[in-house]
Amino acid sequence: MGAFAGAAQAQSSVTVYGIIDIGYIGGNEKATVAGADSARTVNQIGSSAQSSSRLGFRGNEDLGGGTSAFFTIEVDVTPTNADALSNFGSASNRQSFVGVAQKGIGRASVGTQYTLIHPAVVATDAAGANNVIGNVIYPRNSGLGGYNSNPNGSSIGYTLRQNNTVIFNSDKFSGFGVNLYYNMNNSNDNQASSSVTTYTPNGANSNAVSTSTVTTGGTNNTTGYGISADYTWKKLYATVAYQSFKQETDATVTALTAATARTASVATNTTDNQWYVGATYDFGILKAYAQYLNRKVTSNTNSNQYLSRTAQQIGVRANLTKQIEGWASAGMGRYQAFGLGEPTANFTGYQLGSNYWLSKRTNLYAIFGANQTSNASSVAGRPNDYNGNNYAVGVRHTF
Repeated sequence: MGAFAGAAQAQSSVTVYGIIDIGYIGGNEKATVAGADSARTVNQIGSSAQSSSRLGFRGNEDLGGGTSAFFTIEVDVTPTNADALSNFGSASNRQSFVGVAQKGIGRASVGTQYTLIHPAVVATDAAGANNVIGNVIYPRNSGLGGYNSNPNGSSIGYTLRQNNTVIFNSDKFSGFGVNLYYNMNNSNDNQASSSVTTYTPNGANSNAVSTSTVTTGGTNNTTGYGISADYTWKKLYATVAYQSFKQETDATVTALTAATARTASVATNTTDNQWYVGATYDFGILKAYAQYLNRKVTSNTNSNQYLSRTAQQIGVRANLTKQIEGWASAGMGRYQAFGLGEPTANFTGYQLGSNYWLSKRTNLYAIFGANQTSNASSVAGRPNDYNGNNYAVGVRHTF
């Protein structure tokens, strides 16, 4: 066993890495649902306010001639639970992929991976895509969620990661790089119909008989593709990304409805198109950020029924001292669905935050954010108006 282990270590290297983020988290929510006012307040010792806590393994093997193989396995951890790895497995799988790289060309990987928009957002977001309310491009919340089902709520504005994915990342040439994405998970089973007879008691001496037809099997396809590009020139960085996901089934389904549209999630038999543009410029004393995102989900059964969520955000980040940095961001957007009821909503958000660096790997942080939804059309079970704020003070360690 020792001989085999020595041979493996000589050929490849494996790195264990992760993030532990724990602190105090609080927040308030107020919403008007169907004419009734509701409120919620949260105070807790929680985790993952600034960064989602995680544990990962990253490996690389030099195959010679500029070629290498690599892999990544990364899972969520919940450090404030008694069993931090209680969900270890597919439910907590953040990334799991393997690939091959060639110097001068790029790298290709296959598995569960982030989509193309997510790394573009992280690179151009002044707040670093944290999990506190106030970001309209990456709208998350820490500890809240009771009424946070508005368009700026817990469902983020784009698809974060996907299974069954192939990604190609080119090397950088004169500051320019291209990335390609393809996702596929298709099945086509033999379709069969059967009759089911139900007997319902009807009086003392007779039964009511009803017969229904049940269909099993058929087509159930999920596909996606995307392309992104980024460019670095001196102190300017710019990126653009497009990705599209399509879900198809031959089962009987309903088209998009106003009640389900608010979360901008992909329902069965829909096509989900997502655009993102972001840029940063380093002025020396501070770094400026600009972002734009559009997501449009269209019913495959009725193209006249679709929903659209558009958001734009600007921000700044600066080193206040050698150990202290701060950031601020503000954004706004609009949600609109076409079809049943045609609900609309306007939303705004802002966030302030600061890091105090104890070392290169450990920092203290304080973050405050707020968002608001107004002029929302009435949709059953959804807030007509919403106000929320979120705040967190904690410590984060990376390893």
